[in-house]
Amino acid sequence: MIQCRSLTYCLPFTCLHSIFNVQTGDEVYSNEEYSHVQIDALSLFLMYLVEMICSGLQIIYNTDERGSKYNNGSTELHSSSVGLAKAALEAISGFSLFGNQGCSWSVIFVDLDAHNRNRQTLCSLLPRESRSHNTDSALLPCISYPAFTVDDDALYYQTLDKIVHKLKGKYGFKRFLQDGYRTANEDKNCRHYKPAEMKLFDGIECEFPLFFIYMMIDGVFRGNPAQVKEFQELLEAVIQSFQSFEGHAVIPKYYYVPADFVEAEQKNHGSQKRFPSNSGRDGMLFLWGQALYNIAKLLVDGLIRPKDIDPIHRYVPRQDQRNVSMRYSNQGPIENDVVIHVALIAESQRLKVFLNTQTPQQVEPIQIWPQKELVKAYCFLAINKKLGLSGRPEGPVDCIGTCKIYRILGKTVVCYPIVFDLSDFYLSQDVMLLIDDIKNALQFIKQYWKMPGRPLFLTLIREDNIKGSRFNPILDMLTAFKKGNIGGVKVHVDRLQVEQNKEYHNSFEELELPKHSKVKRQTSTPNASDLEQQPEISTEEWLLKSTFEILQKFNDCDCLASQAQLASILLRKDCPDFFDRNVIISLLYCVVFTMSIVRLAASLLTKLVDSLAPSITRILVHGKQVTLGLFGHEEIVISNPLSPGVIKDIIYSMCSPHGEREAVLQQELVIHIGWIISNNPELFSGMLKIRVGWIVQAMKHELKIRAGDMPPQDIYQMSPSAVKQLLLDVLQPQQTGRSWLNRRQIDGSLNRTPLGFYDRVWQILERTRNGIMLGGKHLPQLLMVVSYMLERNPELEFQEAVDLHRLVKDAFAGFQKDHSRLDRSEKENNMEAFYNTPALGKRNTSSYLSKAVMIQLLQGEVKPSKDDPCSVS
Repeated sequence: MIQCRSLTYCLPFTCLHSIFNVQTGDEVYSNEEYSHVQIDALSLFLMYLVEMICSGLQIIYNTDERGSKYNNGSTELHSSSVGLAKAALEAISGFSLFGNQGCSWSVIFVDLDAHNRNRQTLCSLLPRESRSHNTDSALLPCISYPAFTVDDDALYYQTLDKIVHKLKGKYGFKRFLQDGYRTANEDKNCRHYKPAEMKLFDGIECEFPLFFIYMMIDGVFRGNPAQVKEFQELLEAVIQSFQSFEGHAVIPKYYYVPADFVEAEQKNHGSQKRFPSNSGRDGMLFLWGQALYNIAKLLVDGLIRPKDIDPIHRYVPRQDQRNVSMRYSNQGPIENDVVIHVALIAESQRLKVFLNTQTPQQVEPIQIWPQKELVKAYCFLAINKKLGLSGRPEGPVDCIGTCKIYRILGKTVVCYPIVFDLSDFYLSQDVMLLIDDIKNALQFIKQYWKMPGRPLFLTLIREDNIKGSRFNPILDMLTAFKKGNIGGVKVHVDRLQVEQNKEYHNSFEELELPKHSKVKRQTSTPNASDLEQQPEISTEEWLLKSTFEILQKFNDCDCLASQAQLASILLRKDCPDFFDRNVIISLLYCVVFTMSIVRLAASLLTKLVDSLAPSITRILVHGKQVTLGLFGHEEIVISNPLSPGVIKDIIYSMCSPHGEREAVLQQELVIHIGWIISNNPELFSGMLKIRVGWIVQAMKHELKIRAGDMPPQDIYQMSPSAVKQLLLDVLQPQQTGRSWLNRRQIDGSLNRTPLGFYDRVWQILERTRNGIMLGGKHLPQLLMVVSYMLERNPELEFQEAVDLHRLVKDAFAGFQKDHSRLDRSEKENNMEAFYNTPALGKRNTSSYLSKAVMIQLLQGEVKPSKDDPCSVS
């Protein structure tokens, strides 16, 4: 079982080493001296393992990356690593490790849901390399030879153009901007850099000719002779300037700027001569570059063809992808128009008759398992004591995995999708959220199902799904199923037996279960009536009892419905003086207003929603950070993927002391944000940090706006689906129905900034000697105004620190003066009218802010320019 896991599962002493001794194969550096947890190295190993077996070789089985760009010990997700992992999983899926001599138990099984998460993560990260790397030359072998991991041509060219534009040099490509590796300014005795040390490497990064060779090979594969010629000439110009080895061209690992030339090079980039690494401390030969050079020469000279170095067909021209069946990948053609087979399964016999569906007993001998039982079966895959393999770690089986038909130990098995799992978290009880999840799952399956045959989607209908107000939404969904189209996805509703004779997607006939172990079968869910709690008391009987007896029964009773009736009885009775009537009202309020008490109970029980960690990871791969904590209180910033246990500790320690229901509400929002940012990332443009507590504050403010003069709705009392819709409404930018004051308040809570805001801040800092002072006022527009003023007046600069609070006060003073003159009224210190003024138009905030900025600029020094033809002496 091959599955890509986070770095927390990688142990340094068990990882493939990055550097080996060429004569002995021994490690060169220990993990203390050089990090070895390299996902891309493991991925390349798997890909070349498949290629070697394909070529007829018999195998006998007996990049830790620098992390962030700042090399400070922190790790982050890298596009190059995720992309190579994706390519490796595609290459090895369904492949026999013993080639033609193998059998069913030597075939590699790849979790396609994990693979598709890799695909989504990669597409979200690209064209960037990571959160701290704008781009990186390591992406070349990822998007081109040997991985060819990007399916989208537009994304490929966007990524390639960024690499060439930012990293191409005279002697090769830089690895990334401000890379200190092997530069003269790098402290060779320190493994990690100090803060701000990156500035020392600006303009003197080493250049690697290896990447010229990758561009040559890429040009051959894609039939681009102009690209091949360009980079071949660049490479030959470099290697001919230096020595050869016994008449053969030598490819240095890199070219560096000597210490004596550093200052001149940083003043004028590209002006100084660079020297090859084989004249320094990295040895004579760089085998990686030398091997690729030989391959590139053979390709360019026509002595070998591209398919000779791509036996597993990683590269398929776009025009051929629809017609090619990829042998070693279940991904198949890039585009398809799949029709999803939907089978309706009723929970009870009554529902089966009412809806004309099937029950689990009627589909026998087919067995229907819940998703959690399939997880148990997966855990027994790849257990091998000789190799020290313990099997697949426990983890949910997602949409693609539950849509397959399995043959397990002689039985045909199908599985309910994960959306029908009855979680102990309350989100699964919201029928509108369930319908949304079903539609999203069908959309995901339509997009990513690449296997032969139709996917099977079992739809479980429970008794409580059709009760009360839930009936109509469920009925609308079933009607859409019958029409054959739901949310733009083609479906075909039929009985389960129709699919029984079709090809199995996965066969685990030789699954070895440990002794005394049994995978349990579940053909039906618990009857809904067994889960319902009926009142245990008679109202007429308990009305005659004393208050003390009622209170005692209330405390001893476990039934929520009975507690509600007892609370109502206590309200009817005249309580004695020692009993606080408000307590009874509070108890009844909590019981009657269900969602509020559900959230409170879930928080008190420290419940954790499923898929919280993957949702945070989805946010992170879009280049955002996440903060957890209440508005106005301490927050924790999450910059890297974390385990569910760590996230649980953070969210309850930050939220529970200040609001008992806040911890579970923020979990809801993280789930919703993870889904929204994957499907509508534009809603989060301008936000570098997703501050969940502040988003809650924005949602509360929106409820106040909607309520007007009436009391606002309690967000904790809203259903999860209503909370999701409120979140979507708040995230919509520039809603015309909001006043300018409300827009600014909500944008401030969301931490949303104008387009190009952070670039403008950088420009201000470059022209401000003492930095920027922010006096507690959130007004991003002001910084944009300051930047425009500096851009239009290059001769001006701030002599002192930019005090934003003072600029806002000066602008407000001008606003007060004008309005008191026009209205013939006294000045007011209330700034609400100023904040409610439009940004553009007559007497707008921008005009007052611009005036304040110019006044402060003109109070400083004006620097004359020698190139300015106009001057007064």
